[in-house]
Amino acid sequence: MDHQDFNLRKYNTSNIYSFFSDHQDVTKQDLAAGLNLTLPTVSKNIDYLTSLGLIQISGSRGQTGGRRATTYSLCSEARLALGLDITRHHVSCVAVGLNGRIISFRRNWLVFDYSDDYVKAVADLLEQFVNENHIDRDRILGVGIGIPALVKSDHRTVFYSKILSFGEDTYEKFSRHLPYDISLFNDAKASCFAEKWVNKDLRNAFYIMLSNNIGGSMFINGQVYFGNDTRAAEIGHVTLVPNGRQCYCGQCGCVDPYLAATTLSADDLAGYFENLKTTTDEKVLNAWSRYLDYIASTINYVRTLLDCDVILGGYVGAYLEPYMDEIRRRTLAISTFDTDADFIKLCSYQHEAIAAGAALYYISQFKETI
Repeated sequence: MDHQDFNLRKYNTSNIYSFFSDHQDVTKQDLAAGLNLTLPTVSKNIDYLTSLGLIQISGSRGQTGGRRATTYSLCSEARLALGLDITRHHVSCVAVGLNGRIISFRRNWLVFDYSDDYVKAVADLLEQFVNENHIDRDRILGVGIGIPALVKSDHRTVFYSKILSFGEDTYEKFSRHLPYDISLFNDAKASCFAEKWVNKDLRNAFYIMLSNNIGGSMFINGQVYFGNDTRAAEIGHVTLVPNGRQCYCGQCGCVDPYLAATTLSADDLAGYFENLKTTTDEKVLNAWSRYLDYIASTINYVRTLLDCDVILGGYVGAYLEPYMDEIRRRTLAISTFDTDADFIKLCSYQHEAIAAGAALYYISQFKETI
Protein backbone atom coordinates (compact mmCIF):
# COMPACT_ATOMS: atom_id res chain seq x y z
CA MET A 1 0.00 0.00 0.00
CA ASP A 2 1.54 3.32 -1.04
CA HIS A 3 1.46 6.44 1.12
CA GLN A 4 -1.48 8.00 -0.73
CA ASP A 5 -3.61 4.86 -0.38
CA PHE A 6 -2.72 4.63 3.32
CA ASN A 7 -3.77 8.24 3.92
CA LEU A 8 -7.06 7.68 2.06
CA ARG A 9 -7.81 4.56 4.09
CA LYS A 10 -7.02 6.35 7.35
CA TYR A 11 -9.18 9.29 6.28
CA ASN A 12 -12.13 7.01 5.51
CA THR A 13 -11.68 5.01 8.71
CA SER A 14 -11.52 8.18 10.80
CA ASN A 15 -14.66 9.59 9.18
CA ILE A 16 -16.56 6.35 9.66
CA TYR A 17 -15.54 6.15 13.31
CA SER A 18 -16.53 9.80 13.84
CA PHE A 19 -19.91 9.03 12.26
CA PHE A 20 -20.46 6.40 14.94
CA SER A 21 -19.58 8.97 17.61
CA ASP A 22 -22.56 11.07 16.50
CA HIS A 23 -25.06 8.35 15.55
CA GLN A 24 -26.41 5.16 17.10
CA ASP A 25 -27.63 1.99 15.36
CA VAL A 26 -26.05 2.74 11.99
CA THR A 27 -26.32 0.51 8.92
CA LYS A 28 -23.70 0.17 6.20
CA GLN A 29 -26.14 1.93 3.88
CA ASP A 30 -26.37 4.84 6.33
CA LEU A 31 -22.59 5.20 6.28
CA ALA A 32 -22.32 4.92 2.51
CA ALA A 33 -24.99 7.58 1.99
CA GLY A 34 -23.88 9.86 4.81
CA LEU A 35 -20.18 9.85 3.88
CA ASN A 36 -20.46 9.31 0.11
CA LEU A 37 -18.52 6.04 0.23
CA THR A 38 -18.95 2.74 -1.58
CA LEU A 39 -20.40 -0.23 0.26
CA PRO A 40 -17.19 -2.30 -0.16
CA THR A 41 -15.18 0.52 1.46
CA VAL A 42 -17.69 0.75 4.29
CA SER A 43 -17.70 -3.03 4.81
CA LYS A 44 -13.91 -3.21 4.94
CA ASN A 45 -13.76 -0.46 7.56
CA ILE A 46 -16.59 -1.98 9.58
CA ASP A 47 -14.64 -5.24 9.75
CA TYR A 48 -11.48 -3.37 10.76
CA LEU A 49 -13.14 -1.33 13.53
CA THR A 50 -14.96 -4.43 14.77
CA SER A 51 -11.66 -6.32 14.98
CA LEU A 52 -10.31 -3.53 17.21
CA GLY A 53 -13.33 -3.83 19.48
CA LEU A 54 -14.39 -0.25 18.76
CA ILE A 55 -17.78 -0.97 17.21
CA GLN A 56 -20.26 -3.82 17.58
CA ILE A 57 -23.46 -5.18 16.08
CA SER A 58 -26.36 -3.52 17.86
CA GLY A 59 -29.39 -5.00 16.10
CA SER A 60 -31.16 -4.80 12.78
CA ARG A 61 -33.56 -2.57 10.90
CA GLY A 62 -36.06 -3.09 8.10
CA GLN A 63 -39.47 -4.35 7.09
CA THR A 64 -40.96 -7.27 9.00
CA GLY A 65 -40.55 -10.44 6.96
CA GLY A 66 -37.97 -8.92 4.62
CA ARG A 67 -34.22 -8.90 4.79
CA ARG A 68 -33.24 -6.68 7.67
CA ALA A 69 -30.10 -4.54 7.60
CA THR A 70 -27.60 -5.08 10.41
CA THR A 71 -27.02 -2.04 12.60
CA TYR A 72 -23.76 -1.15 14.35
CA SER A 73 -22.91 1.10 17.28
CA LEU A 74 -19.88 2.44 19.04
CA CYS A 75 -18.40 0.39 21.86
CA SER A 76 -18.36 3.42 24.11
CA GLU A 77 -16.41 1.74 26.90
CA ALA A 78 -13.73 0.13 24.73
CA ARG A 79 -11.56 2.95 26.00
CA LEU A 80 -12.30 5.67 28.52
CA ALA A 81 -10.71 8.68 30.11
CA LEU A 82 -10.80 9.97 33.66
CA GLY A 83 -11.25 13.59 34.65
CA LEU A 84 -10.70 15.54 37.87
CA ASP A 85 -12.06 18.93 38.89
CA ILE A 86 -10.01 20.29 41.78
CA THR A 87 -11.49 23.12 43.84
CA ARG A 88 -10.90 24.65 47.25
CA HIS A 89 -13.30 22.29 49.01
CA HIS A 90 -13.98 19.31 46.75
CA VAL A 91 -12.60 17.02 44.06
CA SER A 92 -14.90 15.63 41.36
CA CYS A 93 -14.00 12.41 39.55
CA VAL A 94 -15.59 11.38 36.25
CA ALA A 95 -15.17 8.57 33.76
CA VAL A 96 -15.99 9.46 30.15
CA GLY A 97 -16.56 6.97 27.35
CA LEU A 98 -15.62 7.18 23.68
CA ASN A 99 -19.02 8.71 22.90
CA GLY A 100 -18.12 11.67 25.11
CA ARG A 101 -20.71 10.89 27.74
CA ILE A 102 -20.08 10.58 31.46
CA ILE A 103 -20.23 6.94 32.50
CA SER A 104 -19.95 7.63 36.22
CA PHE A 105 -19.02 10.47 38.53
CA ARG A 106 -18.42 11.18 42.17
CA ARG A 107 -17.86 14.38 44.15
CA ASN A 108 -15.57 14.10 47.17
CA TRP A 109 -15.21 16.73 49.89
CA LEU A 110 -11.52 17.40 50.34
CA VAL A 111 -9.98 20.69 51.46
CA PHE A 112 -7.19 21.83 49.14
CA ASP A 113 -3.64 21.87 50.40
CA TYR A 114 -0.68 22.06 48.06
CA SER A 115 1.27 19.17 49.56
CA ASP A 116 2.26 15.63 48.70
CA ASP A 117 -0.23 14.36 51.27
CA TYR A 118 -3.07 16.19 49.50
CA VAL A 119 -2.05 14.95 46.05
CA LYS A 120 -1.78 11.41 47.41
CA ALA A 121 -5.27 11.78 48.89
CA VAL A 122 -6.58 12.86 45.47
CA ALA A 123 -4.85 9.86 43.87
CA ASP A 124 -6.40 7.55 46.49
CA LEU A 125 -9.87 8.98 45.79
CA LEU A 126 -9.40 8.38 42.08
CA GLU A 127 -8.30 4.78 42.68
CA GLN A 128 -11.36 4.22 44.89
CA PHE A 129 -13.49 5.63 42.08
CA VAL A 130 -11.88 3.24 39.57
CA ASN A 131 -12.41 0.27 41.89
CA GLU A 132 -16.01 1.14 42.79
CA ASN A 133 -16.96 1.43 39.12
CA HIS A 134 -15.06 -1.72 38.09
CA ILE A 135 -13.08 0.19 35.48
CA ASP A 136 -10.53 -1.84 33.54
CA ARG A 137 -7.27 0.05 34.02
CA ASP A 138 -5.93 -1.21 30.70
CA ARG A 139 -8.68 0.78 28.96
CA ILE A 140 -7.84 4.09 30.64
CA LEU A 141 -6.37 6.55 28.14
CA GLY A 142 -5.32 9.11 30.73
CA VAL A 143 -6.42 11.54 33.41
CA GLY A 144 -7.27 15.16 32.62
CA ILE A 145 -7.04 17.48 35.62
CA GLY A 146 -8.99 20.75 35.63
CA ILE A 147 -7.59 23.38 37.98
CA PRO A 148 -8.35 27.07 38.69
CA ALA A 149 -5.04 28.23 37.24
CA LEU A 150 -3.53 29.18 33.92
CA VAL A 151 -1.67 26.37 32.17
CA LYS A 152 0.60 26.53 29.15
CA SER A 153 -0.24 24.64 25.97
CA ASP A 154 2.04 21.75 27.00
CA HIS A 155 -0.65 20.83 29.58
CA ARG A 156 2.08 20.58 32.19
CA THR A 157 3.26 24.05 33.15
CA VAL A 158 1.25 26.16 35.60
CA PHE A 159 2.20 29.82 35.21
CA TYR A 160 -0.50 31.73 37.15
CA SER A 161 -2.32 30.47 40.20
CA LYS A 162 -3.80 32.93 42.69
CA ILE A 163 -7.01 31.10 43.64
CA LEU A 164 -5.24 27.95 44.85
CA SER A 165 -1.49 27.77 45.34
CA PHE A 166 -0.53 25.39 42.54
CA GLY A 167 3.18 25.60 41.85
CA GLU A 168 5.37 25.01 38.83
CA ASP A 169 5.90 21.42 40.00
CA THR A 170 2.16 20.58 39.96
CA TYR A 171 2.57 18.14 37.07
CA GLU A 172 5.45 16.35 38.79
CA LYS A 173 3.50 16.04 42.05
CA PHE A 174 0.53 14.39 40.36
CA SER A 175 2.75 12.23 38.15
CA ARG A 176 4.38 10.73 41.23
CA HIS A 177 1.07 9.52 42.63
CA LEU A 178 -1.11 8.76 39.59
CA PRO A 179 -0.18 5.66 37.54
CA TYR A 180 -1.64 7.10 34.33
CA ASP A 181 -0.77 9.64 31.69
CA ILE A 182 -1.94 13.02 32.99
CA SER A 183 -2.60 16.48 31.54
CA LEU A 184 -3.42 19.77 33.28
CA PHE A 185 -6.09 22.20 32.05
CA ASN A 186 -7.41 25.57 33.05
CA ASP A 187 -10.90 24.93 34.43
CA ALA A 188 -12.71 27.32 32.07
CA LYS A 189 -10.91 25.98 29.01
CA ALA A 190 -11.84 22.44 30.04
CA SER A 191 -15.51 23.41 30.44
CA CYS A 192 -15.52 25.04 27.03
CA PHE A 193 -13.96 21.93 25.48
CA ALA A 194 -16.89 19.91 26.85
CA GLU A 195 -19.31 22.44 25.36
CA LYS A 196 -17.60 22.21 21.96
CA TRP A 197 -17.84 18.42 22.07
CA VAL A 198 -21.62 18.64 22.40
CA ASN A 199 -21.95 21.47 19.84
CA LYS A 200 -19.59 20.38 17.10
CA ASP A 201 -20.77 23.12 14.73
CA LEU A 202 -19.80 25.86 17.20
CA ARG A 203 -17.83 28.47 15.26
CA ASN A 204 -17.54 31.85 16.96
CA ALA A 205 -18.55 31.94 20.62
CA PHE A 206 -17.47 33.11 24.05
CA TYR A 207 -18.01 30.79 27.02
CA ILE A 208 -18.42 32.36 30.47
CA MET A 209 -17.79 29.92 33.32
CA LEU A 210 -19.86 31.01 36.32
CA SER A 211 -18.34 28.77 38.97
CA ASN A 212 -16.57 29.43 42.28
CA ASN A 213 -14.31 31.58 40.17
CA ILE A 214 -15.12 33.23 36.85
CA GLY A 215 -13.31 32.08 33.75
CA GLY A 216 -13.75 32.27 30.03
CA SER A 217 -12.82 30.68 26.75
CA MET A 218 -13.43 31.74 23.19
CA PHE A 219 -13.78 30.02 19.84
CA ILE A 220 -12.82 31.69 16.58
CA ASN A 221 -13.62 29.72 13.42
CA GLY A 222 -14.18 26.62 15.51
CA GLN A 223 -10.80 26.76 17.24
CA VAL A 224 -9.99 27.78 20.81
CA TYR A 225 -8.18 31.11 20.83
CA PHE A 226 -5.46 31.16 23.49
CA GLY A 227 -3.82 34.53 22.81
CA ASN A 228 -0.11 35.30 22.64
CA ASP A 229 0.59 34.11 26.19
CA THR A 230 -2.28 31.63 26.85
CA ARG A 231 -4.19 34.28 28.76
CA ALA A 232 -7.04 35.02 26.35
CA ALA A 233 -10.70 35.23 27.44
CA GLU A 234 -10.03 35.81 31.17
CA ILE A 235 -13.32 37.68 31.53
CA GLY A 236 -13.20 37.33 35.31
CA HIS A 237 -10.59 40.08 35.42
CA VAL A 238 -12.31 42.70 33.30
CA THR A 239 -13.21 45.69 35.50
CA LEU A 240 -16.97 45.61 36.10
CA VAL A 241 -17.26 48.13 38.94
CA PRO A 242 -14.39 50.65 39.16
CA ASN A 243 -12.86 50.66 42.67
CA GLY A 244 -15.33 47.95 43.63
CA ARG A 245 -14.98 44.71 45.54
CA GLN A 246 -11.55 43.22 46.13
CA CYS A 247 -10.64 40.41 43.72
CA TYR A 248 -8.28 37.56 44.57
CA CYS A 249 -5.97 38.84 41.82
CA GLY A 250 -5.26 41.98 43.86
CA GLN A 251 -7.31 44.39 41.74
CA CYS A 252 -10.65 45.92 42.73
CA GLY A 253 -13.93 45.74 40.84
CA CYS A 254 -13.24 42.70 38.64
CA VAL A 255 -16.11 40.59 37.33
CA ASP A 256 -15.04 37.65 39.52
CA PRO A 257 -16.10 38.93 42.98
CA TYR A 258 -19.49 39.94 41.57
CA LEU A 259 -20.41 36.80 39.61
CA ALA A 260 -18.62 33.95 41.42
CA ALA A 261 -21.03 31.24 42.59
CA THR A 262 -19.80 31.78 46.14
CA THR A 263 -21.40 35.25 46.16
CA LEU A 264 -24.75 33.47 45.99
CA SER A 265 -23.97 30.58 48.30
CA ALA A 266 -20.75 29.46 49.92
CA ASP A 267 -21.63 25.78 50.10
CA ASP A 268 -25.16 24.96 48.83
CA LEU A 269 -25.87 26.39 45.40
CA ALA A 270 -28.69 23.93 44.74
CA GLY A 271 -30.37 25.01 47.98
CA TYR A 272 -29.96 28.67 47.07
CA PHE A 273 -31.77 28.27 43.75
CA GLU A 274 -34.46 26.09 45.29
CA ASN A 275 -35.12 28.81 47.87
CA LEU A 276 -35.06 31.49 45.15
CA LYS A 277 -38.16 29.94 43.53
CA THR A 278 -40.42 30.79 46.45
CA THR A 279 -38.68 33.35 48.64
CA THR A 280 -40.25 36.72 49.42
CA ASP A 281 -37.15 37.95 51.26
CA GLU A 282 -36.44 41.35 49.70
CA LYS A 283 -32.77 41.19 50.61
CA VAL A 284 -32.36 37.91 48.71
CA LEU A 285 -34.40 39.12 45.74
CA ASN A 286 -32.54 42.42 45.50
CA ALA A 287 -29.19 40.66 45.64
CA TRP A 288 -30.32 38.30 42.86
CA SER A 289 -31.52 41.24 40.77
CA ARG A 290 -28.10 42.88 41.11
CA TYR A 291 -26.47 39.60 40.13
CA LEU A 292 -28.57 39.50 36.95
CA ASP A 293 -27.53 43.07 36.15
CA TYR A 294 -23.87 42.11 36.56
CA ILE A 295 -24.37 39.16 34.22
CA ALA A 296 -26.01 41.42 31.65
CA SER A 297 -23.19 43.96 31.85
CA THR A 298 -20.55 41.25 31.44
CA ILE A 299 -22.37 39.76 28.45
CA ASN A 300 -22.65 43.20 26.89
CA TYR A 301 -18.88 43.75 27.19
CA VAL A 302 -18.22 40.49 25.36
CA ARG A 303 -20.88 41.01 22.70
CA THR A 304 -19.80 44.57 21.93
CA LEU A 305 -16.16 43.58 21.52
CA LEU A 306 -16.53 40.24 19.74
CA ASP A 307 -19.99 40.21 18.11
CA CYS A 308 -20.45 36.49 18.76
CA ASP A 309 -22.67 34.11 20.71
CA VAL A 310 -22.21 34.14 24.47
CA ILE A 311 -22.64 30.86 26.37
CA LEU A 312 -23.33 30.83 30.11
CA GLY A 313 -21.97 27.79 31.90
CA GLY A 314 -20.30 26.67 35.10
CA TYR A 315 -21.94 25.78 38.41
CA VAL A 316 -24.40 28.70 38.19
CA GLY A 317 -25.12 28.03 34.51
CA ALA A 318 -26.72 24.71 35.46
CA TYR A 319 -29.51 26.63 37.25
CA LEU A 320 -30.08 29.56 34.89
CA GLU A 321 -32.67 28.16 32.48
CA PRO A 322 -35.69 29.75 34.27
CA TYR A 323 -33.93 33.13 34.21
CA MET A 324 -32.66 33.26 30.62
CA ASP A 325 -35.48 35.48 29.33
CA GLU A 326 -34.78 37.99 32.08
CA ILE A 327 -31.03 37.89 31.38
CA ARG A 328 -31.74 38.54 27.70
CA ARG A 329 -34.11 41.40 28.54
CA ARG A 330 -31.59 43.10 30.82
CA THR A 331 -28.80 42.66 28.29
CA LEU A 332 -30.87 44.19 25.49
CA ALA A 333 -31.69 47.17 27.70
CA ILE A 334 -28.01 48.18 27.75
CA SER A 335 -27.03 46.99 24.28
CA THR A 336 -26.12 49.54 21.63
CA PHE A 337 -26.56 47.37 18.54
CA ASP A 338 -28.70 44.31 19.25
CA THR A 339 -32.44 44.14 18.75
CA ASP A 340 -32.81 40.57 20.02
CA ALA A 341 -30.75 38.51 22.43
CA ASP A 342 -30.88 35.07 20.88
CA PHE A 343 -27.08 35.17 20.89
CA ILE A 344 -27.17 34.45 24.65
CA LYS A 345 -27.12 30.68 25.05
CA LEU A 346 -27.25 28.32 28.00
CA CYS A 347 -24.54 25.69 28.24
CA SER A 348 -25.37 22.20 26.95
CA TYR A 349 -22.93 20.41 29.27
CA GLN A 350 -24.39 21.41 32.63
CA HIS A 351 -22.89 18.98 35.14
CA GLU A 352 -19.25 18.20 35.89
CA ALA A 353 -18.20 20.08 32.76
CA ILE A 354 -14.68 20.84 34.05
CA ALA A 355 -13.78 17.24 34.86
CA ALA A 356 -15.52 15.94 31.73
CA GLY A 357 -13.82 18.50 29.48
CA ALA A 358 -10.42 17.57 30.88
CA ALA A 359 -11.15 13.88 30.23
CA LEU A 360 -12.46 14.57 26.72
CA TYR A 361 -9.01 15.75 25.71
CA TYR A 362 -7.90 12.10 25.81
CA ILE A 363 -11.00 10.90 23.96
CA SER A 364 -10.31 13.47 21.24
CA GLN A 365 -6.66 12.44 21.02
CA PHE A 366 -7.63 8.78 20.74
CA LYS A 367 -10.10 9.50 17.92
CA GLU A 368 -7.28 11.12 15.94
CA THR A 369 -5.32 7.85 16.04
CA ILE A 370 -8.11 5.85 14.36
